[in-house]
Amino acid sequence: MPSTHTSTGVACIRLLEAYGVDLAFGIPGVHTLELYRGLENSKIRHVTPRHEQGGAFMADGYARVSGKPGVCLFTTGPGVTNAATPIAQAFSDSQPMLVISSVAARADLGAGRGRLHEITNQQAAMAPLTAFSQTVLDPDELPDAVGRAFAVFSGARPRPVHIEIPLDVLDMPAEFPIKARAPVGYPAPIPDAIEAAAALIRKAANPFVIVGGGANRVGTPMLELVELIGGPVAPTKAGKGTIPDTHPLSLGANLIYKPVRDLLAKADVVVVIGSELAETDHYSGYLPIEGKLIRVDVDVQHFNRDYPADVPILADAGGAVRALVAALEAEPPPSRVRASAAAVADARSRLVAGLPPLRQTHKKVLDALRAAMPADGIVVTDMTQIAYAGNQLYPCAEPRTWFHPNGYGTLGFGLPAAIGAKLAKPEKTVAALVGDGGLLFTVQELATAVELEMPLAVVMWNNDGYGQIRDGLVQRGVAEIGVNLRNPDHLMLARAFGCEAVRPTSLDGFRAAVAGSASRKTPTFIELRQDAPFLA
Repeated sequence: MPSTHTSTGVACIRLLEAYGVDLAFGIPGVHTLELYRGLENSKIRHVTPRHEQGGAFMADGYARVSGKPGVCLFTTGPGVTNAATPIAQAFSDSQPMLVISSVAARADLGAGRGRLHEITNQQAAMAPLTAFSQTVLDPDELPDAVGRAFAVFSGARPRPVHIEIPLDVLDMPAEFPIKARAPVGYPAPIPDAIEAAAALIRKAANPFVIVGGGANRVGTPMLELVELIGGPVAPTKAGKGTIPDTHPLSLGANLIYKPVRDLLAKADVVVVIGSELAETDHYSGYLPIEGKLIRVDVDVQHFNRDYPADVPILADAGGAVRALVAALEAEPPPSRVRASAAAVADARSRLVAGLPPLRQTHKKVLDALRAAMPADGIVVTDMTQIAYAGNQLYPCAEPRTWFHPNGYGTLGFGLPAAIGAKLAKPEKTVAALVGDGGLLFTVQELATAVELEMPLAVVMWNNDGYGQIRDGLVQRGVAEIGVNLRNPDHLMLARAFGCEAVRPTSLDGFRAAVAGSASRKTPTFIELRQDAPFLA
C-alpha cells in the first residue's frame, strides 16, 4: 500500500519549492520514485530529457540565462554518472546547479554487494565536480544540505552541488519544517580597497579593463565605470556583451589575439572584474600584465594566484562596480579617451584584416545570424569552429546573449543548453549553433524540444567531421585519423524527430529560416555546409 506519511522524498520536493525552484530536469528511475511522488501535486515543472547528460546541460543553460540554479533529479549510478560531464562544465564555468540523486541504502553504501546501480562511492565520484557532494544519512540532515547549497548559489562563487539520499532515507518520515533559509548575499567591498583602486585609476595614463562572466549581471553601472576609466575594454567570452561590442572602447572578446595583448602590455593599470583569467580566456600562456593590477572577485583564491592583485576587492561585481563609479566621479581626461578609442579602432581593424579565408566565411554566416536575431536574442553554442569564430566576430549589444562552453570545453553542450535557455526566457528568440560532430553527442534532445513545442533555431555547421582537430592534425603533419565522419542525412534525421528542416541555398534564405523559427511550434533545424557555393 502507498505510504501515508510525508516521506523524505516528498519533503525534498517541498523544500525545493520553498527555495523558489519552479523547474526540474530529470529521468525517473526505480530509485527515485519517492521524489517523483512529491512532484505529483507540485508547482515545479518537470522536463524529461532523453539522456541525463542532456538534462544537466539543459539545467546549465537555464542557470546561465535565468541566474537561478538549474535543478536535476537523477537516479543512482548511471543517472548520476551520465550527468558528470555537464556537471563538470557548470563547475568550470561557475554556474549554479543542484543535482539531487538517490544512492544505495545506508547498509549497502560501499559494501560491494552488487546492488542495482551500485558504484563504490558515488559521493566521492561527484566531489571533484561540485562545490560539495553530500550524502544525507538522516532526514533531518536534508534542510542543512539544501541550505548549504543555496548559500553557495547566493553568497559564493556559484558552482554545482550534489546531494544524494539513500533509498531507505527517501522513504523515511520527514519531520523537519519546510522552510527556506535566508539568502546569504555577497560581502560589500571594503571602502579602503575601493579608494586605493580609484586612486590608481585616476593616476593611470594607459588603463585597461578586462570584464568577465562574473560581471554580466551588473547592467548600466558597468558601462558607466568603463567610461569613467576611459581605457580599452576586453570582455572575456563569458563577459561578451557586458559592454556593447559596438562601443568605441570595446575590443570585443579578443584576448586571444596579439593586437589586443599588445595594448594590454602597455597598460599601467589593469582592472579585472569577475574573471579568473583562465587559459581558455586568452590561450596565450600568460597574459602580459605589467601594470598595477586591480581585481574584483568573489573567489579569494584568485587574488594571489597566477596574477597577484595589487588591489584585491573581495565583492560581487555589482557592488564593487557601483562603489568604484561613486568613488571616481570625475570624467577621465578627453585625451585619454581619444587615444584609447583610436588604439581600439586600430586593433579591431587589424583583427578583421587578418582573418584567414575560413574565418571570413564564418563571418558571412555570423553576420547573417546577427541580422536575423533580435538585439536580445540568445545564441547558445557548441565547441565548433564557427562558434570559435563567433566568440570573436558575433557582435553582442547586451550581456547574456552569447553562451559558449568555455572552461571544460565539451562537445554536446549547444543543443540541450539552448533548450534550457529557452525554458528560462520563453519570450526570447533562441538559437543553438552546433557542428555536425558535436550535434550527435546530444542529438536525441531534438525529441525533447519537439515534445515541448519549442520555437528554436538549431543551426548546424557541417564540415563533415571534427574540423578543428582535423586542421590541427594537418598542421602538425599527422595523418587524419578519426576526424572524417560518415554523417547521416541530417535533414531526414531532424524530420524524424518532428522538426522543420531546411538547407538554405543563400544567406537570405538562411536569415529567413532563423527569423521564421521564432513563430513555429517546433524546432527549425538549419543545415549549413561549409562547402556551400553561396559561401565561397
